[in-house]
Amino acid sequence: MPSSPLTRRSLLKVTPALLGSSLAWAAGWRQPSVIAAGDGPLMAYVGTFSSPLQDVLPTQVDLPEGNGRGIHLFEVSRETGELTERGVFEMGTSPSCLALNDKGDRMYSANETDKFEGSDEGTVSAFAVNRTDGKLTLLNTVSSGGAGPTYVSVHPSGRYLLVANYFGGSVAVIPILADGKLGEATEVKKAPGKVGPTRAKNAPLGSFAISGHDIPHAHMIETDPTGRWIFSTDLALDKISIWKLDEKKGTLSANQPASVSLPPGDGPRHFYFHPNGKWFYSLQEEGSNVVVFDYDAEKGSLTARQTISSLPKGYAGTNFTSEIMVSQDGKFLYAGNRLHDGIAVFEIAEDGSLSFLAEEWTRGDYPRSFNFDPTGNFLYSCNQRADNITTFRVDKKSGKLDFTDQYTAVGNPSIIVFLDLAL
Repeated sequence: MPSSPLTRRSLLKVTPALLGSSLAWAAGWRQPSVIAAGDGPLMAYVGTFSSPLQDVLPTQVDLPEGNGRGIHLFEVSRETGELTERGVFEMGTSPSCLALNDKGDRMYSANETDKFEGSDEGTVSAFAVNRTDGKLTLLNTVSSGGAGPTYVSVHPSGRYLLVANYFGGSVAVIPILADGKLGEATEVKKAPGKVGPTRAKNAPLGSFAISGHDIPHAHMIETDPTGRWIFSTDLALDKISIWKLDEKKGTLSANQPASVSLPPGDGPRHFYFHPNGKWFYSLQEEGSNVVVFDYDAEKGSLTARQTISSLPKGYAGTNFTSEIMVSQDGKFLYAGNRLHDGIAVFEIAEDGSLSFLAEEWTRGDYPRSFNFDPTGNFLYSCNQRADNITTFRVDKKSGKLDFTDQYTAVGNPSIIVFLDLAL
């Protein structure tokens, strides 16, 4: 992950705050939107780690202290990338991951809790998005099917929310109902396997990176570009599982082969498909490396071809990786390094292989994730421990990042997604 251990907290309620009236539209985390001609505003939604709110709904949660207030909203300047605060949807459940549907009228959050209505499970929430002003309205909150949900994504059919429960070590399929609300999970799966060693095989010299090799930890779940296959990572089992979804029943079955293994202890965290659908890039949290896979979309199979460090040559000491993304034109790959506090830039060759090109200091501590705006002109780094988001202009020819001198204050930011109301 890693994060502070969960501790027992008291009572909590999700309470919407008054939002500004001039908000904007948003795009999904893994799939940047395309801006259309129009005068509508561009909105950024920032999920955070937030402390439980007191004396409200009788829902117990276990959470570390958090400086965020829930889901923070900003209007984005298309010209400068500047973020202007427009309101907060207050939540004390640490909505650390956000995902939007294709229409941009529904948002879903993974709430990193492990106590919900007497069960040892976390929660996921559904929101309606007002397409005129960007305001959020809570639709409902349900169990995530496991403790500490850390990732959500919407299946291309729009009928299911896919959830990775980090502390529960499970992945879940949750139906999205006709009105956008969430139903009860139709499937909860745990990948088989043994927990790997606490020291990564490929860790940097002198590394003491130990984050999740104690019990199974599902970290991410997402479909391939065709929507045919579903991939999920388990950091502790050092494997990537491959599933087939029965869209009628909402159940998962294992592919054959059911998974691919990463080197012992390296800990696969996040992954990203190249826009051409032929290459798959996996980022290892404790091994601090990227593995390049060839992808067979017919079989849903991965074949490893290259392993390259996410860190600059000569780095020694402890590091945890975080986010991985490919530029819209498919020419460059970006990988986040926590503790080193940088974003590495790789050039992608014609065969999909990587070469280290540059790195950029995030100007903040512990970059948990980053994302591009819908144009790909700006990159935003969510610096969790610095309580800020920093903005970089992207040189699309060289792939390099140029700091804009813009800092945006947000307590414990975890994710930023965009919605373009002009679309």
